[in-house]
Amino acid sequence: MGTAGRSVRDSLLDAAAELLVERGYRGVRMQDVAAVAGVSRQTVYNEFGDKWGLAQAVVIRDNDRYLDGIDRVLSEHADLYSAVTAAVLFTLEMSADDQLKKAVLTGAGGDELLPLLTTQAEPVLFTASARIAEHALRLWPELDREALTEIADAAVRLTTSHIMLPSAPPEQVARFIARMVTRYVADRPAMADGA
Repeated sequence: MGTAGRSVRDSLLDAAAELLVERGYRGVRMQDVAAVAGVSRQTVYNEFGDKWGLAQAVVIRDNDRYLDGIDRVLSEHADLYSAVTAAVLFTLEMSADDQLKKAVLTGAGGDELLPLLTTQAEPVLFTASARIAEHALRLWPELDREALTEIADAAVRLTTSHIMLPSAPPEQVARFIARMVTRYVADRPAMADGA
């Protein structure tokens, strides 16, 4: 079905995201998502399997949109330090305005979803780290792939930590993480195979 050029899946994900923010995970029923999207409840089950599958799809789509923004931000900078600073700042500022992330991270009806962004978030974190590293390597092919992959993972995890428990102004956090990334990549000693 879908509306105005949107697929049924997108309509369902929009409806689910809206309801998750409004009601929290426990308050969302598959039939409510179906009603908001204008489809049958069976369509929701056919598309996502169950409510947890639907919630995962909402978080993954949100993450993909975020990563598209990160790609754009990284492309706007000629050096790694500036790019990382801008990417972290973009992440912190975007997350501050993201109602879904707020609902999940603050536990406002979303405490059941927190594992999607934290302990069970390996696919989301891995995807973010890998995509950021690959994008940076396209821009700066002279960088050491292994070092960049390692530090991208650490930077994503540290940024996620600051989203959940801010400890300093976003600009200060962004500069700190950028220094960490650039120093790690620059100072990493050549390692023997298999080390």
